[in-house]
Amino acid sequence: MKYINLEKLPPEKFKRLTGVKIETFNAIVNVLREAEKIKQRRGGPKYILSLEDRVLMFLEYLREYRTYAHIAQSRNICESACFRCIRWIENTLIKCKKFSLPGHKVLLDSNNTDEIILIDVTESPIQRPKKNKKISTQERKKDTLSKPKLLWIKRRPK
Repeated sequence: MKYINLEKLPPEKFKRLTGVKIETFNAIVNVLREAEKIKQRRGGPKYILSLEDRVLMFLEYLREYRTYAHIAQSRNICESACFRCIRWIENTLIKCKKFSLPGHKVLLDSNNTDEIILIDVTESPIQRPKKNKKISTQERKKDTLSKPKLLWIKRRPK
């Protein structure tokens, strides 16, 4: 999935594939472009992928829960570069605070007219067959040889 292929898509399909609207995607790219200019002033290697492709890689990581190894393989880069890129984007967006969600105090404010829906997503245990002592322990075979015992021989001093 490259940005060149996705920019031609209609907005509904773009959101379906990436998880964000085109406007949000462009806002993320603009914030990162400014941060990258500051980062490049200090020097360092250039990225192989374009900024848009790196943002797509970041969204793919968040949306599909793919491993760094799989994302790196599909982008033809090394796993460590993929990790560094995704972490940089994540940290930059956190510092920006433009994309942060409101805290719980804002949600609990009485002036807020938003409806709050809580969903319990606790894990439920998987039913597995109970272990039986007869099944789990094996009988000892009486015919098998045990480890040979070592004989210690005392030597007499000369």
